[in-house]
Amino acid sequence: MTSLSNHDIIELTAWRRTLHTMPEVSGEEVETAREVVRFLKETGPDAIVENLGGTGVAVIYDSGVPGPSVMIRAELDALPIEELGEPEYRSKIAGKSHMCGHDGHMATLAGVGRALGRERPKTGRAILLFQPAEENGAGAAAVIADDKFDALTPDFSLSLHNMPGVRFGHVWLKDGPANCASRGMKIVLTGKTAHAAYPETGTSPVSAVAQLMPALNALSVGTVSEGNLVRATVTHASIGEPTVGVAPGHGEIWVTLRTSTDDQMAALVDKAETMAREAAEANGLVLSVDYQDVFGHCVNDPEAATILRTAMDAESVTYEPGEGFRASEDFGRFGAVSKSAMLFLGAGENHPAPHNPNYDFPDDLIPIGSRIFLRAIRNTLG
Repeated sequence: MTSLSNHDIIELTAWRRTLHTMPEVSGEEVETAREVVRFLKETGPDAIVENLGGTGVAVIYDSGVPGPSVMIRAELDALPIEELGEPEYRSKIAGKSHMCGHDGHMATLAGVGRALGRERPKTGRAILLFQPAEENGAGAAAVIADDKFDALTPDFSLSLHNMPGVRFGHVWLKDGPANCASRGMKIVLTGKTAHAAYPETGTSPVSAVAQLMPALNALSVGTVSEGNLVRATVTHASIGEPTVGVAPGHGEIWVTLRTSTDDQMAALVDKAETMAREAAEANGLVLSVDYQDVFGHCVNDPEAATILRTAMDAESVTYEPGEGFRASEDFGRFGAVSKSAMLFLGAGENHPAPHNPNYDFPDDLIPIGSRIFLRAIRNTLG
C-alpha cells in the first residue's frame, strides 16, 4: 500500500499553514476551494467536481472496476474569530481564523489524495469531499441537495474531527450518537411601550423575560456520555431601549437548544415553544419564534465505525469509545444517504479548545489521520 513520505508530510504541513493564513467563513470559501483544486490536481484524480452545494469540491479516484464508493469528508470553512496566537502563519484576514482545525482536516484529506494518486483503489471509488459551510450547519444539506451529488452518493461516508482534551494521537470512536443535535432559538415578545411614569398604559415583556430565562435553563438534564443530554442555554436577552423614560414594549431571548438525538430535540423544541407561548399569553404579548444554525444529530453506523476500527488496528492507532461530542456537526446528514461514522482524533489533553482564539491545529495529526483513512479505503476497496 502506497504511503506518505517524509517529503509529503513536509509539503502537507506547509500547505496546511498556507490555508491557515487565508480563512474564509461559511459560504465564502471561494479562494479556499480554488486552492484545494490547485493542490489536488497535481495528484491526477479521475474527476474533480466544483461548486458542489455552493463552494464544495469533490475529488474522485476511480478504479474503473465496479464496487462501493467510500467518501471521506473535510470542511472548507473557518470562523469569525480574531486569532490571538502568534504563529508565523497566523491569519491574514482580520476577524477570521481557522480556530476549529478545518485547515488540518483539509490537509489530512490531501494526504489521502496524494497516496491515491499514486495507487488507485482496486475496486469502486474513493471520493474526497471538501464541504462548505459546516460551521453554520448549512453545508452538508446543500451538498446533498445539489444535483451533482446524485452521481457521487457514497455507500460509506467517513470523517474526523480533532479533539483537544483527548490524549494526542488517540481516538474516540463509538457506535450510535456521536455529535449532538442543536439549534439557535430566537424568542421575540412584542407588547406596547409606555411612558415610564405610566407603565400601566403599556404592555411590558419584563415579567415574561424574567420568567423564561431561568425556566429555559432549567430544561437541561442528562449527559452526553449516557446519550440522553438535553440542554437549553440562554445566550442573549434584551428588553426595550437603553433609556429611562420609556417602559419597554419589546423583548428578546436567544437560547441554544442541544440534545443527543433528533427525537430528543423535537421534544425539547415543543417544551420550549410551549413555555414561551404560555408566558406570552399570560402577559398579553405577541410571540414569534425563529430558528437558525439548525444541526441534526450525528450517529455512527456500526458497519462504518467497524471500518475505521479495523483500519486503526492495522495502523496501530489506539482508540476507545470515549464520549459523544456536545458540539454539533452537520456531517450527520450524510447518514441519511450512506453508512457514516466520525472519529475524534486527540489533539492533546492540554491543547487549547476549538473556537478558542489561540487554537491551532497540531500538524503532527496530519499523517495519523491520513493513514487511518487510507487504510480504511484500501481495506474496503482493495
